[in-house]
Amino acid sequence: MQVPLLYETWQKLLRYDQMVGIGKIARRYFVVNAFDGTLTVMGLILGSWLAGVQDAAVVLKTGYSTALAIGVSGMWGAYMTEAAERRDDLIQLSRQTLTDLRDTDHWRATRTATIIVAVVNGLSPSLAASFVLIPFFFVYLLEEISWCYCMATLLAFTSLFVLGVLLGRVSGEKHLLSGIKMLAAGVVIAALSYLIGRI
Repeated sequence: MQVPLLYETWQKLLRYDQMVGIGKIARRYFVVNAFDGTLTVMGLILGSWLAGVQDAAVVLKTGYSTALAIGVSGMWGAYMTEAAERRDDLIQLSRQTLTDLRDTDHWRATRTATIIVAVVNGLSPSLAASFVLIPFFFVYLLEEISWCYCMATLLAFTSLFVLGVLLGRVSGEKHLLSGIKMLAAGVVIAALSYLIGRI
């Protein structure tokens, strides 16, 4: 793809963002769904640990199947929801302005926003879940799978804290406080998993 075409596409996206707020919505979806993906796989990892699963391949297959399911669900659900909501907004705007908005910049901006939001909604939980699973690829180097469980849990806590900091930047809340709040969710999951394991 030629540089002028890339520049033109980028400028078009910036214009669409100003029209319908793509960046703000995508950012919110990214944080919320990466949070969901991290917590879901963290619960799966802790459950596997407490169940005594000693085969890293089992954890990886289960983890990536879960990550894939979260991603497809997120992308599909977001596309259907966003498309319906934005279609309704477009119809209302058409009625208010007495204008057919099909094939206008506003219509194209709306369609672009729907696609981008759906992609972000699907990729963010899958990528977050995949990140947490990385240590299980190195089970042969670490020798003990217990190290994989520990490192994966540590990665999950780190991800939650970083997501909290990012959310703090978006909302204007103190970064450290926002990070700790997100981290607290991981602590709750760990505590609940431990209690379930004791039953």
